[in-house]
Amino acid sequence: MLRLVALAALAVLFHSNSARADAAKRPNIVWIVVDDMSANFSCYGETLVRTPHVDRLAAEGTKFAKAFVTAPVCSPCRSALITGCYQTTIGAHHHRSGRGEMKIRLPGEVVPVPVLFRRAGYYTCNGGHNVTGNRLAKTDYNFEWDPAMYDGNDWAGRQPGQPFFMQVQLHGGKFRGQGPTPTWQARARRELGSNTDPAAVVLPPYYPRDPVLLQDWADYLDCCRFTDKQVGDVIARLEKENLLADTVVFFMTDHGISHARGKQFLYDEGIHVPFVVRGPGIPRGAVRDDLVEHIDMTATSLALAGIPVPAWMQGRDLFAAGYTAREAVFGARDRCDETMERIRSVRTGRFKYIRNYMNDRPHLQPCRYKDDKAVVQRLRELHAAGRLDALTERLLFAPTRPREELYDLTADRFEVNNLAADPRHATTLEQMRKRLADWEQRTGDRGREPEPLAMYDSDMRVYLGGAKKENAELRRNIELNRRWRSEGK
Repeated sequence: MLRLVALAALAVLFHSNSARADAAKRPNIVWIVVDDMSANFSCYGETLVRTPHVDRLAAEGTKFAKAFVTAPVCSPCRSALITGCYQTTIGAHHHRSGRGEMKIRLPGEVVPVPVLFRRAGYYTCNGGHNVTGNRLAKTDYNFEWDPAMYDGNDWAGRQPGQPFFMQVQLHGGKFRGQGPTPTWQARARRELGSNTDPAAVVLPPYYPRDPVLLQDWADYLDCCRFTDKQVGDVIARLEKENLLADTVVFFMTDHGISHARGKQFLYDEGIHVPFVVRGPGIPRGAVRDDLVEHIDMTATSLALAGIPVPAWMQGRDLFAAGYTAREAVFGARDRCDETMERIRSVRTGRFKYIRNYMNDRPHLQPCRYKDDKAVVQRLRELHAAGRLDALTERLLFAPTRPREELYDLTADRFEVNNLAADPRHATTLEQMRKRLADWEQRTGDRGREPEPLAMYDSDMRVYLGGAKKENAELRRNIELNRRWRSEGK
């Protein structure tokens, strides 16, 4: 009996050591996730600033030219990313939802991906800019989750030889703040050696060349430069610790630039993001032009780590043998803060179709977060003074929106010429409309039903209780949204 017990113990020890050895052979996985930033890096064609460190990742790895988030605002995007599922499928589609007394729980077998990495023997960590002590970096998940799925906020805490899954959260476009940011400009001069010249900025055609907007965009480009510097710091640390050769580094942002037609909206300004992968087994210097969604990063990471991709995960392994490219990518925007909304989109290589389900509301309907931005305030001032051109007035300040929008992206990359009413594109319109409807049905889009008012009120109590200044504007917006909803708008 003692001999059998000893043999059993040896078997357990051998299995444990074998599993640890297998885990040690797996690559480390590092996600660099940046706030509020579009693909304004020199490897993506930006000419006004240089970004050598992101460029290096692209040169030594694979750059995805057509990567898109499934939600153009932080918390739904991050909820989707950390599960590899559409936020609309798991019920996490409303921004900053489930934060009050009413909670959201993941359906079925769905779990956050750090849980899967931990089960496989990985050390899981979530850190980043100015994260100290035992704090975790930004999570922003709209569902209930166990903080124990993270072992810490830095890979330094792992056991010798243990592979790690690390998320590096960077502040990105948020450095420039809501309004004029002389403090940020001074920091950029100090740490980067100069500031981007506002006079050299090239804006999309629907934004006026106003000094406030030009300075804001210049400050944003300095955010891109600073983000690149931080990426270089991560690479340098991996090299110093002799980890880079065994680490797959992903670089992406959680949505596009925070502007009047970017963040929160489904135009490419809001959903097109940089997406670069570098590491062992990743093709070097490759550029992929196929359509990918940001949730593909989750499935790809598992596959590279040798962890089975669960059947419930909707993301795809981008480097799988026999990989079949997506024919289309999908996006969804729902309530953002206090502002009710429902927009859906489908994008192929050539066309973008947008469905505005609440089209009786204006594009820039009241939202305290957006209305605190200097650029939005300036646009509203110019609108009130009658100083905007016809294009900007139509796109940003029309009292209602079209029910459907259709854009030919090969001829109209800024999405300003809506072809939905053009009979020459009637067949394309019908095809895109059907694609979107099929996706909503197939993925169980939970945004098809209005958010229960009890849930809305639960979350709004958190907003009202947590505000640092007078809540009069927020209260007005909440009352307006409730009234518009009662009127069917």
